[in-house]
Amino acid sequence: MEPLAEVPLFEMDQEDEEEEEDILSMKSTAAGGCIYAGHAVAPPAGSDPDNFIYMNFMKSHCCYDAIPTSSKLVIFDTTLQVKKAFFALVANGVRAAPLWDNKLQSFVGMLTITDFINILHRYYKSPLVQIYELEEHKIETWREIYLQYSINRLISITPDCSLFDAIYSLLKNKIHRLPIIDPVSGNVLYILTHKRILKFLHIFGSAVPKPGFLQKQICEMPIGTFQQIAVVQESATVYDALTVFVERRVSALPVVSEEGKVVALYSRFDVINLAAQKNYNNLNMTMREALGSRTCWVEGVLKCYPHETLETIIDRIAEAEVHRLVLVDTDDVVRGIVSLSDLLQALVLTPADVYERASFQC
Repeated sequence: MEPLAEVPLFEMDQEDEEEEEDILSMKSTAAGGCIYAGHAVAPPAGSDPDNFIYMNFMKSHCCYDAIPTSSKLVIFDTTLQVKKAFFALVANGVRAAPLWDNKLQSFVGMLTITDFINILHRYYKSPLVQIYELEEHKIETWREIYLQYSINRLISITPDCSLFDAIYSLLKNKIHRLPIIDPVSGNVLYILTHKRILKFLHIFGSAVPKPGFLQKQICEMPIGTFQQIAVVQESATVYDALTVFVERRVSALPVVSEEGKVVALYSRFDVINLAAQKNYNNLNMTMREALGSRTCWVEGVLKCYPHETLETIIDRIAEAEVHRLVLVDTDDVVRGIVSLSDLLQALVLTPADVYERASFQC
């Protein structure tokens, strides 16, 4: 099936903050897995077989296997007002929604928290000036005004494609939400994310041998971001944080004290909560004030340390159902970020690149 044309409002979110409350179960054929998934590949001569375990695991399971037996999917018509759409995201506890164009009778894009951030950052002037563009316009208006020259496509996948294909599509296209679309009905079945895939691996990966590299310390492996870490000061404003989100294209910001110690994590989902609190016209509040006004309980910053093993870090991320850990030193100073994207790249795609290059050379 050819990918459907995508016209997102600005850009697709690069990190997902969705918390799912569903049931994960292995849905398999009589053969014990998805019959359409790819086949395992033999490691190139002289390479470590351990490096290919998770790549082959993902090749042997299809996207249908990772679809939960129960989940929530919200779809917006492009004639819906932008403001109501963002309120609906918050009310339903979801972070993104496919966009349906009734005239074209097809899905044409995704509405994400990134769109909300870009709208606020672009049009906010002061607490005394209403953001008219957010209050009045419909989703289709944004499409007409800002994306008339866009060549973006809706990047989607079918249920019978392998999870390896899904990871490749997510990481190489720098997106964090991949709609699974039924090629027969054209319906969106599920929105696949990095977190969902790692959760699937964490639960069902015990069926394959445990690679030895899981016992390596994170400081020994090139997994994560360790230079030019995007952070925000407690004294900075919410608008300052939005600027970093837009310019650095990150999904969460460690909030640091004057001493440089991490005290909280401010994510894209915290921004969408401004809609629920109707605080989006007051972006001059400090990060300290914004964190204090959170309406829901938020667990403290989930951290990791350079001496901890890769297995420990994967388990912590999977069990806490978060998208990243802040790597700190003994003084709680930020030294890096280890995200789901980093893990999937290292565990699945990097070995595949080694395989592809070795095959080409042969």
